[in-house]
Amino acid sequence: MSMWPATLARPVPLVTLPGVYLPQHDTRLLLRALYREGVGPGTEVLDLGSGSGAVAVGAARRGALVTAVDISWPAVLSTRLNAWLSRQRVTVRRGDLTAAVGGRSFDILVSNPPYVPAPGSRMPRGPARAWDAGRDGRLLVDRICDSAPRALRPGGVLLMVHSGLCGTDDTLERLSSTGLRAAVSDRAVIPFGPVLRSRVAWLRRQGFLDEVQETEELVIIRAEKS
Repeated sequence: MSMWPATLARPVPLVTLPGVYLPQHDTRLLLRALYREGVGPGTEVLDLGSGSGAVAVGAARRGALVTAVDISWPAVLSTRLNAWLSRQRVTVRRGDLTAAVGGRSFDILVSNPPYVPAPGSRMPRGPARAWDAGRDGRLLVDRICDSAPRALRPGGVLLMVHSGLCGTDDTLERLSSTGLRAAVSDRAVIPFGPVLRSRVAWLRRQGFLDEVQETEELVIIRAEKS
């Protein structure tokens, strides 16, 4: 068990079962971007890849009608448990991205997907499924870009956080090609975490990092549907 970051809301118990992503810098960045959208009573929010449920619960605390989706059972259970501990109503479904919501559309779609480039060609298993995203880091990012227009209502907004290592310009171009108006709304530079530190040599060989780089840029991609 850890505590909700005090800079975002009053501390409440936050449970993360084994294999579930712990809220970190990217979670806080995404929540700040979400709150700027004027989330309030009646706003329908879809959280893709809910993990611990930190973002879903944060939206529910503002009065939003939240649906949270994750393919991992431990993440689904963590989200349900944290919603209950926070006394917030969140609809939690296990499934594969937007396929879990049966063609529904939403006012806001938020996602903090796996985005770390990873060696090897096999799908990640266990805890690594929360951060490993294929050799280019875009295994889930591209799928979210492609499905977002169908999951958003007119005027709806996608907020997605990912590392600059997996191609900020690629994400903007992909979203623009679907008809969404996309831009970077937030940036933050942070030191490497344990996962990146463990594969610095590989990332440098692949050209993701230069020889002296020791920080990672996080970005929030904001894309709006006309």
